[in-house]
Formats: sequence, C-alpha cells, structure tokens
Amino acid sequence: MAKLFSLFFLSASLSAVSSTTIAEIQGPAWQSPLAGQTVHNVTGTVTAKADNGFWIAGEKSSDVRISNGLYVFSSSASVLSSVTVGDAISLSGRVTEFRSSSNPSYLFLTELSSPSNIVRLSSNNTITPVVLGKDRSPPTRYLSALDVGADGFLSVPNNSSRIERVNATLQPDRYGLDFWESLEGQLVTIPKPTVNGFQNNFGEFWVHGDWPVTGKNARGGLTLHFGPDGIPDGNPEAVMIGSPLDGTKNPQPALGVGLSDITGVVTYQFGFYYVLPLTAPQVISRPDATIPATTLTSSRGLFDICTITFGDYNVENLTPKSAHLPTIASHIVNYLKTPDIMFLQEIQDNSGATDDGTVSANLTLSTLAKAIYDISNVTYSFASIDPVDGQDGGQPGGNIRVAYFYRPEVLKLVKGTPGGSTDAVKVEGRWLAPKLNLNPARIDPLNAVWNATRKPLVAQWETKLGTNLFTVNVHLSSKGGSSSTQGDARPPVNSPVDVRTGQVASVAGFIDAIFDKNRFANVIIGGDFNEFIQTRSVYKPLIDTGMTDIDEAARIPAVERYSYVFDQNAQQLDHVLISPAIQRRRVEFEHVHINTWSPTLSARISDHDPSVGRIRLC
Repeated sequence: MAKLFSLFFLSASLSAVSSTTIAEIQGPAWQSPLAGQTVHNVTGTVTAKADNGFWIAGEKSSDVRISNGLYVFSSSASVLSSVTVGDAISLSGRVTEFRSSSNPSYLFLTELSSPSNIVRLSSNNTITPVVLGKDRSPPTRYLSALDVGADGFLSVPNNSSRIERVNATLQPDRYGLDFWESLEGQLVTIPKPTVNGFQNNFGEFWVHGDWPVTGKNARGGLTLHFGPDGIPDGNPEAVMIGSPLDGTKNPQPALGVGLSDITGVVTYQFGFYYVLPLTAPQVISRPDATIPATTLTSSRGLFDICTITFGDYNVENLTPKSAHLPTIASHIVNYLKTPDIMFLQEIQDNSGATDDGTVSANLTLSTLAKAIYDISNVTYSFASIDPVDGQDGGQPGGNIRVAYFYRPEVLKLVKGTPGGSTDAVKVEGRWLAPKLNLNPARIDPLNAVWNATRKPLVAQWETKLGTNLFTVNVHLSSKGGSSSTQGDARPPVNSPVDVRTGQVASVAGFIDAIFDKNRFANVIIGGDFNEFIQTRSVYKPLIDTGMTDIDEAARIPAVERYSYVFDQNAQQLDHVLISPAIQRRRVEFEHVHINTWSPTLSARISDHDPSVGRIRLC
C-alpha cells in the first residue's frame, strides 16, 4: 500500500497540467460536479475489465458519500489492450453522466468516456476490496429520501419527484439507493451471499450478504413487510449479481441458496445497482428440497359441520393441453389436499393462445377436474363465466378468466340464473337474507376500470346446513409498465395503481351492498390482486367495508407472508380477505410454497404459490 501511495504522489508531482482525482469526479451527490468536463491526469489502479471498458480505484476518501471507484468507458481494442488488472495508470477523459435515451426512468452512471493519454505507471498492484458487512453495511429500511408518503416507496402519487433532477447530497447511512451510489465503481466483496430468488432472463439474480437485514424469512429470502414505523420496507440491503466479468457462468440460483463470497465491481445498469463478479461464485448450500403440504384438511365430523376449506391458485395460463396441467392437479391433490372450494386464476379458453374466437373454457376446466379425479377420486364441479373475446387481457387469444372448483357434497350454488359476460351482479333479497340477482355473476363488467382485465366472479353458496357464503374471485390488472424500485422516479411508478384502486373500489361497492342487507354475512374475497397489501391506498376501499386480511386474522408471521418472488423481495400478490363474521370465528391459513421454493426456475410450475384456508361459517 505504501508503494501505491508513493506512486500516486510521484505521478501527481510530475504532472505538467492540473490533475483530477476520482473522488473529485464522483463528488458527494448523485451527479458528478465535473460532468461534461474533460479532465487530465486521473490516476488509479485497474480493478476489473469488461468488453466495453474497465474500472479504476483511486485513493480512498474519508467521506463515505464519495466513491473512489470509476468506470472508464471504451470499446476500443487498442485502449482495452493497453491496460491490465493491477496496472496503476494515469489518463485523460470526459466526465459523463450516462443514461440510455430509451430508458429515461433509469439513474445516471458516472463514467469517464473517450479515454486518452493512458500511461502505465506500474503493474501488479493489488486493491483491497470493501468488505460489505465489515467495512460498510447497507441500510435496511428505506430506498430513497424522495419516497415521501405513508406508504414509503409504494406511496401515491407515483413519480412525484426525480432523483437526478433533485441531485441531492447522498445519505448512504440511511437510504439504500444512496448507499449503492456511494460505492459506484468500487471493488467490493459480498461475504456469504444468500440468494433472494430465481435468475432473470439474463442469468442475473439478487442476494444479500453477511450483514444486518430485515424481513428475513425462514427460507432465507427477504420479505416485503411493514417496518417498525409502519412504512413498507422494500429491503434496500439486497443487490443484483450480474454476469461474471471473466466469462464464467453463474450457478442456478433459487431462494435460500448459499454461495461462496462474491468479489466484483458496483455499477448501475438496466435500472438497478449491480455487483459484477470477477468470477462466478459457487453454490455451497441449498435449502431442504422438501415442500410441506398444507395441514388444513377437510373434516366431516360432527363438530366440523360449520367448517370448510378453501384454496387459491394462479395456475398460469392453463389450457386443456398445457404440459403443466397434470402437475397442477397433483398440487391440488397432494399439497392443497383437495379443498372444498378453489379460487382459480388464469384459466384460458379451450384453444389456448390460438386466437380463433373461442371463449369457452369448459374443456380446460373439465380436463383439470378429470386429472384431479384420476389421482384422488375427488369430484369437482366448476363455475365460470366466459368473457367477451379479447376483452379480459392476458396472453392474446387466451381469454384468461377466473373460475371456481367446488365439491358438490359440501357446497352448492344457491339456485339462480347464471350471468353473462356483460351482466352486472346486483344484491337483492331482504334484510338478513341477501340474494344475488344472478348466480354466478360478474361485478360491474362494463365499468371502464375493468377494461382489458379480468372481471371478478362472484357466487353465492349454500352448505348442507343451509348456511350461506358469498365469494369474490379476483385477478386485477397486472403491474406491466411499472418502473424499477431503484429508478429515477420517486416514488417508483406502480402501473396502473389508479386502475387497481378503482377495481378494488368496484369490488368494495359490491361488498357494501351485501353488508347493507346483512352485516353478519360470510364473505371471502380471494385471488391475484397484483398488488401488495402494503400499498394501503389501494386496499383502503375494502378495508373500510370491514374486510380483513386473512394473514392478519390467522396471525401469520409478517416475514412468511409471500406467494411470489420478484427482484429483491419475497412478496405477496395473492390475498384473501374475510368478513367480520368469519374473522370472529377460528381462522386458519397457510401459504404452500411449492413454486417459490422450487429448486430451479425450470422446475417451477407457476410463478405464484397457492394457499389454503380453513374457516367456520357458523
């Protein structure tokens, strides 16, 4: 280290023109104070190389806001061949804040472009990486100071501020994005990484290392949850692992997999902060491959006459010919234990993605029912309503919809006329005895909030004792078009949050109509909401009716409430809400992690986990 220091001192003293340090280029804010300027005699040691540039490290700054690493961009073969990892060099270049014009929602990357006057000062120098968790640790609660609002980074309105426009001084001890920005370009080591989920299409995946974390679930991932101050915690302590710089291949990741230490450079690309490994890590541990089945089974004893079980499962574009249909049937039988009623989402029509005008899904549903019967001797009946062709979103031609499977020896539909694609359900009947005008039926299908998305399917059921149950099966608009949680827009764009809020309000209007007739009605809403319960602004209309998240009622630990893994978070898009009458009785609920705990992405059957509940109707 003394040799390196004297080298930098000598190169600076011999300079005929003014020199610029890497710390001066990086500065303490988001953007370089020297952006757009040409700088000379920048000295540093090459820490890593890529096909389109290399990274250098200068003298460490005493200010933790200021990185001493810098990316030098060049695709020139002569430039790249002139430097080797371990070389101490001086060079000139133009300070640039890079962001692709096609991705204005990303953050800038500070870099040195058009490098010239490269002089090798010495070779075979070593750089000691910053050991995360020892030298510095990431914050664990908040992503950005600009995520204002009660729901933190999930607050509305979205995109009310821009990080790069404000260009504030970094606060790396408090905010996750600031922390990773303060390490931009530096060589770091992640000790004992644990994988947060599967890889993306490019083989990249998220990890957290051996440092303090929040939201850690039993599998080893990090769950989106409410922090102690009531603000959603998006786990900013996690970071993406990119493609190894030496061309080796990353291993197959999965939730909870343990890896060997990762040393690499911090950069920003594709909307996220990354560590690009110098070489691929190795798998050193894998979690138990055993996936427990639900313990909540149906009972037919004298003391269970008021008890029913239900399941919820997004079966991911299921068609009569889907290769995964037999496995879905096996899941329902062997892991969900054939609940009395199933809420199903993403049932495609009989011709699947072939856009031929087919809208009926009777063959899809009957094929699944037969596959279940063949391995269990359990007979399911089903209820659904065909959509208008091409009007309910999803895969083009597939006409996905929600549907119910039910065991007719336990439940039957209350007698009534089924609704059609565009018929709206109404609550009729008398006080304490609400009744649907159509059964089953859809909620407000001509309301614009349901354009190009699945309309909720409602049904009124009756047990052998004559007890009534109302159900609402939902699959709200997807998050397509949302921005990165580590992007420029703050709070991040949660698209289309206004539409989902309107959809929830539409469902809440139906629930209010039931409660106007009977405040003690048994009601379950279940399905794929495509929204986190932590986005309280969306769920407010339903919560205001008196409906309760069943996870809360069943006292599921907050870190174990997940049905989906995406980016850094184990998260919950699939929810069940129950009425006060059900909540007052014994409520049981379990998430069955058959997909999020899959050993590999290719072995996963659906991107959603199913769940099972057991409730009392009287």
